[in-house]
Amino acid sequence: MEDVSMLSAAGEALTTLFTPLRLVLLFSGVIMGLILGILPGIGGLVGLALLLPFTFNLDPYAAFALLLGLASVTSTSDTIPAVLFGVPGTAASQATVLDGLPMSKKGEAGRALSAAYTASLMGGLFGALLLGFTLPALRPIILYIGSPELLALAVFGISSVSVLSGNAPLRGLAGAGLGIMIAMIGSDPQTGTLRWTMDTLYLWEGMPLVPAVLGLFALPELCDLAIQRTAIASESKYNVRAGMLRGMKDAFQNWWLVLRCSWLGAFFGAIPGIGGAVVDWLAYGHAIRSVKGAGQTFGTGDVRGVIAPESANNAKEGGALVPTVAFGVPGSAGMAILLGAFMIHGLVPGPDMLTKNLAVTYTMVWSIAVANIVGAGICFLFSGQLAKVATLRYTLILPIIMAIMYVGAFQANRNWGDLYVLILFGTLGWVMKQLKWPRPPLILGFILGDIIERYMFISIQRYEWAWLAKPMVVVLFAMSALALLKPFYEDVKATGGLGKVLAGFGKPTFRLTDLFYVFFIALVTIMLWEAVSWNFSAKLVPVIVGIGALFFAGISLLIQIFRRPELQQRVASGDEAADKMAQVRIHMDLSSDTSKMTTATVLFRAGVFLVWLLALMAGMYLIGLISTIPLFVIAFMYLENREPWRIIVPMAIGLTIFVFFVFNELLTIPWPPTFISQWLPEIRDPVLWLLEKAVAPIKFW
Repeated sequence: MEDVSMLSAAGEALTTLFTPLRLVLLFSGVIMGLILGILPGIGGLVGLALLLPFTFNLDPYAAFALLLGLASVTSTSDTIPAVLFGVPGTAASQATVLDGLPMSKKGEAGRALSAAYTASLMGGLFGALLLGFTLPALRPIILYIGSPELLALAVFGISSVSVLSGNAPLRGLAGAGLGIMIAMIGSDPQTGTLRWTMDTLYLWEGMPLVPAVLGLFALPELCDLAIQRTAIASESKYNVRAGMLRGMKDAFQNWWLVLRCSWLGAFFGAIPGIGGAVVDWLAYGHAIRSVKGAGQTFGTGDVRGVIAPESANNAKEGGALVPTVAFGVPGSAGMAILLGAFMIHGLVPGPDMLTKNLAVTYTMVWSIAVANIVGAGICFLFSGQLAKVATLRYTLILPIIMAIMYVGAFQANRNWGDLYVLILFGTLGWVMKQLKWPRPPLILGFILGDIIERYMFISIQRYEWAWLAKPMVVVLFAMSALALLKPFYEDVKATGGLGKVLAGFGKPTFRLTDLFYVFFIALVTIMLWEAVSWNFSAKLVPVIVGIGALFFAGISLLIQIFRRPELQQRVASGDEAADKMAQVRIHMDLSSDTSKMTTATVLFRAGVFLVWLLALMAGMYLIGLISTIPLFVIAFMYLENREPWRIIVPMAIGLTIFVFFVFNELLTIPWPPTFISQWLPEIRDPVLWLLEKAVAPIKFW
């Protein structure tokens, strides 16, 4: 009888959704979501917040069609900048960069995009299907999961660092430790202690994620593009149609991988607090462990490395709806805004949504499914043309992305500190990339660090130490320990025993690149020194994590100094054990393409790129971003490559108008005060002032 009522409600919801007005609203949400996904650092959260007031006069079915149409597809279109430029459109597309950008560099951008869209579509549909069929069944499971289980799941997520660290597990663990410590910057929620805020109000609420992600993953790729001074890809390996068909075929051939990662995305999406920024890394790590031959090809342009995270990050939306609908506990920040729509329309999350309002619940399921189909279809229509962007000269690409990235980073707290964080993490990310320190563990630690500390304190206060004996906690902690010990076991096994591992050490040799270890150890030591004076509750987790980070970094440095010839040299000389170890591990990050250049050339061109970044920031401070954009585009394109004026002028004007209408008029970003506003308060940004005057009559009518 219950199955009949569910089918009846699902049919009623589908019929209700498929009316002209609701479909138009759904399609409008999809279009807006696709646009926001492409813009680096903006994401669906901004769009949901923007659309929420417009749902007041809509019925619940239409309101959720509009909102979920937007939320469901930002993880589809954020693939475009990730694949073409190595710039994550949102935090959920970070892992896609690792294989998507190398595919673009090989002329396979169309194939990568098509495979990503197909995997996203399959993942989104699977997530919606899972939500529709298992929502009543998942209710008791989610009720069982408390703070101890959430803590254990977060620790299990951190344990995947051992995979995401690739051939540098100790560096990865040290980086993850630093990431966790960075996550604890700000006011301690338990005691109110200010931790590592450097006496700045900006850091009281913690380090923002968006500028950190853009800096760590996006700026280093743009910097390398500026250093090489070429297009991303010299030519397209496949024509438009062949590339799209090949990508679709890849996704369907790997259907089992898609289903596994979709399930993973839906499951972790349903866990409050884990968030979409973690799901893609977990799916990528799962693919490395489970896909045959992944150790040799992932990270170099393997299409399966694109399929895995893309199928997971679209499925997470269906999963995130489960706790939102069933308990009123948002599974993500976007779902928190969706709860606002519940209140607006007088809906109460909980049992009523699975009984009296079951038709409304299934409208959400259908909205996610239809949005994924429409979003993937639109992306397919334009993917061939978008793939050609990868063959454009760097001077036609960089100024546009850099300007939009600044706005995206500024969206975090709408404070100057956001741009400082962008530059700081960009510099750190570029150095880590050059020295082959894996960046994924650092960002994963940053994302999960606050979650681990929060759930640990809740678990201790509620259960004291009895929570450690809970069955699910014991199993997850055991799995985490095995995952962390596995890299050492693989090294011992590959080299033929512990004795041979120890025999691989000789006289100490200090290299210039080892200075980064010194910097890392000094930074963590300074943070620890400050932490010891805090309240016990405030310093407990930071001190434990900091000591662990120092231990792993110190051991890694000793190995680096005392180790005999590098693994690559041993492989070249025919060392079978080293060759076997090399197949077990890969460098789990993008590698720099600047190795053929001299160090002096690389550093000089990187310095020039940094000057451009600082010039853009200086212009934003002096005369405002809108006024700086045309000047920046003109100067960059002319001085870097002497581009013709027939290209420079339209690009400068077009980008300025685009930023004005999207970010000033549509998203209404409050721009910071400028230097000239001290004397001319009304004209804080000359070009912005002129454009606002120009559109004022239109807005009046």
